[in-house]
Amino acid sequence: MEQSGENPAPATGQVALAPTAGWLIALRRFAPPVLSLLMLMLALWALHKLASTVSYREVAHYVHHLEYAQIATAVLLTALGYGVMTLYDISGLASIGRRLPWREVSLISFITYAFSNALGMALLISGSIRYRFYIQNGLSTPEVAKVILFCTTSFWLGLGTLTGVTLLLVPIPAGLPLAEWRLPLGILLTLVPLAWIGGGLLRRPLRVWRWRLGLPRPSTGLRQIAIGALDWGLAAGVMYVLMPDAVAGGFGHFLAIFVLAQMAGLVSHVPGGLGVFEAVMLAGFGATDMHGCAGAGCAGNEALQATILGALAAFRAIYYLLPLCMATLLVLARELRGIRQRALLAPWFTGLLPPFFAGLTLVAGAVLLFSSATRALPGRMEILRDVLPLPVLEVSHFLSSVVGMMLVILARGLQRRLDAAYILTLILLVAGAVFSLLKGIDFEEAILLTILALSLAPAHRHFYRRASLFSASFSVGWIIAIATVLVCMFALVMFSYRHVEYSKSLWWEFSFHGGGAPRALRALVGAAAVGLVFALANLIRPAPVRRHLPVESELAAAMPLIKQFHSAQAHLALMGDKTLLFAPDGQGFLMYDIEGRSWVAMGDPVGLDGKARRELVWTFREQCERAGGWPVFYQVNPDDLDLYLEAGMSLLKLGEEARVRLDGFNLDGKSKKTLRNTVSKLAREGLRMEIVPAEAVPPLMPQLKQISDAWLQDKRVREKGFSLGAFDPKYLARTPMALVRQEDRLVAFANLFLTDSHEEASLDLMRHLPDGPAGIMDYLFVELMLWSKQQGYRWFNLGMAPLSGLQNRRQAPLWNRFGALVFGRGERFYNFRGLHRYKDKFDPEWEPRYMAVPNGIALPIILTNVASLIAGGLSGVVRR
Repeated sequence: MEQSGENPAPATGQVALAPTAGWLIALRRFAPPVLSLLMLMLALWALHKLASTVSYREVAHYVHHLEYAQIATAVLLTALGYGVMTLYDISGLASIGRRLPWREVSLISFITYAFSNALGMALLISGSIRYRFYIQNGLSTPEVAKVILFCTTSFWLGLGTLTGVTLLLVPIPAGLPLAEWRLPLGILLTLVPLAWIGGGLLRRPLRVWRWRLGLPRPSTGLRQIAIGALDWGLAAGVMYVLMPDAVAGGFGHFLAIFVLAQMAGLVSHVPGGLGVFEAVMLAGFGATDMHGCAGAGCAGNEALQATILGALAAFRAIYYLLPLCMATLLVLARELRGIRQRALLAPWFTGLLPPFFAGLTLVAGAVLLFSSATRALPGRMEILRDVLPLPVLEVSHFLSSVVGMMLVILARGLQRRLDAAYILTLILLVAGAVFSLLKGIDFEEAILLTILALSLAPAHRHFYRRASLFSASFSVGWIIAIATVLVCMFALVMFSYRHVEYSKSLWWEFSFHGGGAPRALRALVGAAAVGLVFALANLIRPAPVRRHLPVESELAAAMPLIKQFHSAQAHLALMGDKTLLFAPDGQGFLMYDIEGRSWVAMGDPVGLDGKARRELVWTFREQCERAGGWPVFYQVNPDDLDLYLEAGMSLLKLGEEARVRLDGFNLDGKSKKTLRNTVSKLAREGLRMEIVPAEAVPPLMPQLKQISDAWLQDKRVREKGFSLGAFDPKYLARTPMALVRQEDRLVAFANLFLTDSHEEASLDLMRHLPDGPAGIMDYLFVELMLWSKQQGYRWFNLGMAPLSGLQNRRQAPLWNRFGALVFGRGERFYNFRGLHRYKDKFDPEWEPRYMAVPNGIALPIILTNVASLIAGGLSGVVRR
């Protein structure tokens, strides 16, 4: 049992952030994705200006006339490049002294780079994938972080070295971007890897402000640079073989432009460097805006732009999209193999599939939208002209864009495991495949959509939430992703039909051969309309219920659920200091409080309906996200961990809870001799225990108040809150009370948590007079257990021993090692060991308890907020 200390936590609403802090938080959340979107729009504008006279047909002509030898060589170099990328992970694992099977490391590396290269945000995506797979292979969180840091450092060291050396050795023609800054930039980029290698000779950590960075040995640093440079050299080789010789020139000149373009794309944080990479490549090869020019020189420049854009399109298809498709198939095969081996029941896999399908659905929707924005192949249109009425073609083209936009939006619903999103996505995937065939015999798209639908169909059990589609909150990142798709679609329409003169009549033109531009415009408007309608529907949805402390009617509604729940801890809701969030059908609730940005739920959702409890976790998380908060579940049961893992949360072990099995509890045996003697001695001194019902507690309140005040003054502590009860007459009047009298004098009391199912009994607030007989707490515990056993209860809950059971081993997670250290040496702040020893003398069964937290680096702040909630303020964290 945890003892109370400190004044009750103030029963107030959410603490308002200072205006400056609010602006900083908003800026931190919105600035990165907004800047990425602005960079994308700027890059597309630059690309439009640089290639203003090139037509889509010219670019497609170059791609379709690439020689098979060029394509085969590019595919071979791509395979070699992704093979070299496995050396990042192999070397990273070797740097921390870990070895895994080569096939497993190669698979993880390939999937990681296939997704991160194609989708951008390399550190976020590659870090997430590596974390999931390496944790499954037995690595601890700190070890995974070290591997990620090693791979990321090698990636940038290789790029910097290759760029610096190339700029120093290869002259850039005058007039081109960065020509004047070639030597200074080359020297700077070359000095960075040299400093990295030289720092390893110092053999002591490098201090950077408040951090200490341990540099690797020179041999390891050289290996990092060599792997990174070889990786980027092979990537440049893929692009080089796709370029015509007359444009590419020597490999050195081409390499200088390529690495600069790649660096610009990475620094921009635009997904995949889309638009930025292309614009720099065009500028690097001398392509300029040709408005107003005429003659053979202008035609030559136009041909130059078309060939570069064609080579860039082929490069993205071979180096990015082809590995992405293969990685997708590998992940699907891995998950299907897991189903056969029943491994899919593990929380890691159930947490991975919904976001995975959400990402694929987003890509499928974007493919439909981009296809609707570009020209159909003339040969296929000739076939359709003979077999299909024109209205069917026009309607199919328009509906394919509508379906594409709906798929992009529904991807968020799949990530949130919504049943309605799952069903609609299946229907729309099939419809999209049909429309793809009817609008231009785009069988490639139809195959992609069909494969995705067949893969998604068996996964219905992972999409179990019955919530409305409009209840799913859209984070800033998702809004930016949807806006990015629309912006790219608009850019494709403008590029594909730049030579078509705009007129109002264009909207109403319908034909097989001349109707490409009108169809693309109508498709763009249809997609934008779907996005606008959904945005308006989200804006006019009812505002979320404001947080408030529970009134008596809510506590009365919660009481039956509390009494039927298996855990007596649910009675903490009766304190009235936590907001109650009820399920829509009233079959469950959870209790929470707010401290800073942390929305902390106490325990698991309460209720007997598993679906209602699961939905409460998601509803709570979405409310937190809409308010910009962090969802936290404190002191949760191991049987319910899947609820939080499926919601994408991480788990930290808090300690262990002591539960005594009552059917075997007695005072017999040598181990219980001390307890037996204490109970017998106090009984001879006239102590007796009685249980009074809740309705008989109010008349006793003055006597209870005197005992409580005396106990607090003697212990020099204040009341605590949140996970512990405090002396509140309204709260104490809602539960039965155990009283200990010596003769007729009341000397101790404890309020009881009793479940109607007789699954568990417990106590919360326990106080006694300082001058009472020694051993009174032992007497009260023993008598309560014997009474509970007589009443037919299965378990008696003694409460949690914080930080107990955490292992301080080298391979243990960092949090476990830190917790074990505090448990052993933190007696200054809390009697961790003494509390565990005291409860252990009743021979309980120890069960782990966890805290579910969001992924990210906010953990120290969350831990501080939780401690502040329990202690009644930050001052109470360091005071008793």
